[in-house]
Amino acid sequence: MNRLHAQRQRLFLPHGTTPEGAVPTLQAADGRTRALLIELSRPASWSTLAPVWQGVQQELALPAPAIAISGRDGYQLWFPMAEPIEAQQGLAFLQALCLRYLPDVPPPRLHLQAGETCSSGEAAPRQVIALPPQAQAEPDRWSAFVSADLAPVFGDSPWLDMAPGPDAQADVLASVAPIPPGALADALSRLAPAPAPAPAPAPALPTSPSTVAKAPGALPSSGSPSTSEDPRAAATAFLMQVMRDGTAPLAQRIEAARALLGAGR
Repeated sequence: MNRLHAQRQRLFLPHGTTPEGAVPTLQAADGRTRALLIELSRPASWSTLAPVWQGVQQELALPAPAIAISGRDGYQLWFPMAEPIEAQQGLAFLQALCLRYLPDVPPPRLHLQAGETCSSGEAAPRQVIALPPQAQAEPDRWSAFVSADLAPVFGDSPWLDMAPGPDAQADVLASVAPIPPGALADALSRLAPAPAPAPAPAPALPTSPSTVAKAPGALPSSGSPSTSEDPRAAATAFLMQVMRDGTAPLAQRIEAARALLGAGR
């Protein structure tokens, strides 16, 4: 196993051994992944994406993501996970990052990807972006991982003119650390939008035993609903449904993702 393959296996690929030379699979059969991606393109702008790279470290206490040039017209941030997570958990995290650090960037310029699952916010589905380094459709253009000090250099031409050396790519990735599950859960808590203030309670009306009537359909006070369903399984299924619902408010999806992470899902 060469050094580059070992580093990509350490950071992004499913646990286990991926044969060297095989096309890397970023998402396991169960839908879980260790590779999250934000790409900003059309045009490439490191000064616009840099606040995400800085913010996750300074404000969220997360390891720095890997920086890459797309080989086309964009910059990328690759977030490795120490343990696999649900693709929709990853997308909820990426969407929250964009809401915090890229609120004024038009959605068509952003590509969010968790494993091999892309955000469905765009009108036209986006193709899955492969892990760098990769040759692109245009000749002599390659995607590649780059160091933070070199990232601003590629603004006008975010590509390499030849295949990057595997040892040099391995050196860039050697300094990248994956995000531990506990740190991701903490970050999701910080990224969740503040809840709206609760409305003031209505004034209480005077009541007496003679005037209080049971609401139609109310359960007797001495009874309790019975179910044969495992409460933990039901709660997990509910959280998964919320997290995967793209129409649900982002705050609810983040809370569901955080709760699932805390439950070891």
